[in-house]
Formats: sequence, C-alpha cells, structure tokens
Amino acid sequence: MSDAMLSKVRKLLAKAEDPACTAAESAALTAKATELIARYGVDRALLAARDPASDPVGDRVVDVVAPYARDKAGLLAAVADPLRCRCVRRREGSGFTMHLFGFASDLERVDLLFTSLLVQAAHGLAGTAVPPGAHPAAFRRSWLAGFAQVVGERLRTAEASAVKVAAADGPSVALVLVDRSDRVRRRLDEVYPRLRTAAPRRLAGTGYHVGADAGRRADLGGRPVGRPPRQALGDR
Repeated sequence: MSDAMLSKVRKLLAKAEDPACTAAESAALTAKATELIARYGVDRALLAARDPASDPVGDRVVDVVAPYARDKAGLLAAVADPLRCRCVRRREGSGFTMHLFGFASDLERVDLLFTSLLVQAAHGLAGTAVPPGAHPAAFRRSWLAGFAQVVGERLRTAEASAVKVAAADGPSVALVLVDRSDRVRRRLDEVYPRLRTAAPRRLAGTGYHVGADAGRRADLGGRPVGRPPRQALGDR
C-alpha cells in the first residue's frame, strides 16, 4: 500500500479510536478507512491489467500459534477470502501454518488487516466476561467464530461496493477480477493438486453473538507489520 494511502488510513483510525469521538463518528471514520483499503485493491487490479509485472501472483506462509490456533486460522481465512486470496491450512505442532496465495497487493491487504484484527480480538476477549456456568474455552472459541463471521461479511460488502463504483467507469473491472481469481486458483492447484476440504466445525460455546457484535465494531484498517504477534491471544 502506498505511503500516502497508509497515512490517510492511519489518521482515520486514530480519530476513530479517540475517546472523545462519538460512536457514530467512530463508525463513519472506520467505514471510510475500510472503503479506502477496498478501493486500493480495485485500483491495483486495474493497474496490473495494464502492467502485469506491477502486481504478480505470489504466496506467503503465516504461522498461527496456540492457544486458539484453529480459531485464529478461521479469522485469517475470513479476511483472505473477500480480498481474493486463497489459503491452505496445514497442521504445525500445536498450531497451524496458513499458506496464502494471491496477488502481491491483495496479500499485503490481508497481512495488514489480519494483524490488526488479531490484536483487536485479543482485546475484545480480554474485556468480555465468561458468563456463569459457561465453559471458558468453548465460549471464547464461539466468540471468535462470531467475530470472524461478521468481519468477513463487512469486508465482502466493502469490496463489492468498491467494485461497483469502479464499474461505473467501465465494465472491464469485473472481468479483470474474475481473471485474477482464476490465476490465483490455478497457482494454488499447481502447489496443492490434491486438496481436501475440512469438515464443518461444530462449536458448543455461547459467545457467538457477543463476538459478532465485537466484529461489527472492529476497525478494518490496521497497520503493516510482518507476521501476526505470536501471543496476541494468550491463555485466559
């Protein structure tokens, strides 16, 4: 992401996080930051259509560590999919490695958002009391599932809106994005020709709706760092 765009996103989020900011003002600022990130993705896609070398297909591996490694991996997948990246989960000791495939600009956006959201989820969980009688680990897993579900929906909406705005200037954007998705899928198939789809996960905890509410409040701007913090979600 360009320095100018990143600076603008950071300023919007800093204002949104100001205690003096009202809930409505904070929501508006956060929505603007999300819009900028989505617009950046479309702009880079159109630029790459003219100059493919400016945004090559690539991959990267992200370590997702215990505790709650499966839930963190679910959050990463919820971020990656709307941003047109594909990921493969591989068991690694007590955690996982997530092998991501996508165009360089989209992988950058995933890294930016996932790192921020992982920290926000940790803060949200730390500030959420487990209801009396609820199993703590089960509650927190279902909380994280709700958080990831809503974050993914919000990102998908922002991406669709950015595509709609860009399409008003010409119909080529939809074709460009379909082609990019196909190229990412082909790259993944080359590396993993025999992938299996994991069985649906069943969660018994009661924290889904509380986590979903936190996902609706989450900032979708973030900050660029390398890999996600290894202990962002510690034992509680």
